[in-house]
Amino acid sequence: MTALDFINYAVAILTIVLGLMGWLAPRWTMEQLDMQAGPSNMAYTEVSAASGCLFVGLGLGAIFLDQPLAWVVVGLAYAGAATGRITSIFRDNAASRQSWSFFACEAGLAAWLILANLPAA
Repeated sequence: MTALDFINYAVAILTIVLGLMGWLAPRWTMEQLDMQAGPSNMAYTEVSAASGCLFVGLGLGAIFLDQPLAWVVVGLAYAGAATGRITSIFRDNAASRQSWSFFACEAGLAAWLILANLPAA
């Protein structure tokens, strides 16, 4: 196993673990993210789906396929998250240490997965 493989798998496992937390502990996840449910409790299903199983599937899919472009797709997902977060930080005046930390992690993971795994042209 190369260093590239090791880091890719570590990122996939981190992605899966974060997804499991969103899926299996949506209330705890929402507390950490300063979110609360409304009258319909739809927020719990949204966290379970979008912050949970989506990431579990993404990480498992990359491990299962274990191809450079699969790792790039995970990177693109993190790039999308980073883009949404930085947009919200400025648009919604949502700057905090936590939001900047999350952005840095998402942007860093995106950069690694895309640049390290993008096939040479």
